[in-house]
Amino acid sequence: MQSSAALSIGLPVVLCIVMLGLGLSLKLDDFRRVLQQPQAVLIGLFCQIIILPIICYGLTYASGLPPAIAVGMMLLAASPGGTSATLYTHLARGDVALSITLTALTSVLSIVTVPFIANFALARFYGEASAVYLELSLVAQIFVIAVVPAMIGVLVQSRYPVLAQRLDRPVKLLATLFLAAIVIFALVSQWGLVVTWGVTILTVVLPFNLMSLAVGYLVPRLFRIEYRQAIALAMSIGVHNAALVIAIALSEQMLNNPEMAIPPAAYGLLAYITSGVLVWVVNRRQAVAAKRSPD
Repeated sequence: MQSSAALSIGLPVVLCIVMLGLGLSLKLDDFRRVLQQPQAVLIGLFCQIIILPIICYGLTYASGLPPAIAVGMMLLAASPGGTSATLYTHLARGDVALSITLTALTSVLSIVTVPFIANFALARFYGEASAVYLELSLVAQIFVIAVVPAMIGVLVQSRYPVLAQRLDRPVKLLATLFLAAIVIFALVSQWGLVVTWGVTILTVVLPFNLMSLAVGYLVPRLFRIEYRQAIALAMSIGVHNAALVIAIALSEQMLNNPEMAIPPAAYGLLAYITSGVLVWVVNRRQAVAAKRSPD
């Protein structure tokens, strides 16, 4: 379950570059708008912090999973949004500023939510309580990779808007190629995981992934959140930070249980695929709608 050098070193570097590029497509006004109209953010936080753990607990309890796998699933439900969610939001023409904002907020809140869910899950599935804490360094890594490069891009855009506009298409192409490469690499490197835990993946991890995407889109739409923001919330809630959960599960200072890392590893693989399919569906629908609309 140990990460290869390509993932542990190459992935953060490429993500920083792509997030910098995404920031070039944003303006400070985009973040002001999100903060001035916080309804979408509050609904996203409610889905992420309250609804998903409840759904995951019900799914995990009904499936009768081994304790370690069940705890890994609950940790996954409590984890913040993944950095890649912003890339998918960009490709699906969603509200990137909202995605970055929600990732930042859920990352900060994870200092409380992840240990709370971890201790609850350990007590429920193992019958014992344990003091689990989330290291601040793990949360700081999320900011260094996701938030800081994006904000640098926003500042560059405010000073050099022409350059930022020229880079928009190359950045989108780079993001597409990057995500495709990650899916292929993940499939190859985790093929043994797919074969060994295929049944679990199909019966528990995949349904939870699809439910996360559905909750992230449908709940905001029920509250009349506009389409682009609902897409951003679907991606941010559907693409969890699986790497964070894997680190917690494997860390000797925290859980030190490789079996708990199986669900987030499987989820990380599936989320790239299902979110990519969702991007294709969204873009396809938008293309069809554009053709039908009068000139």
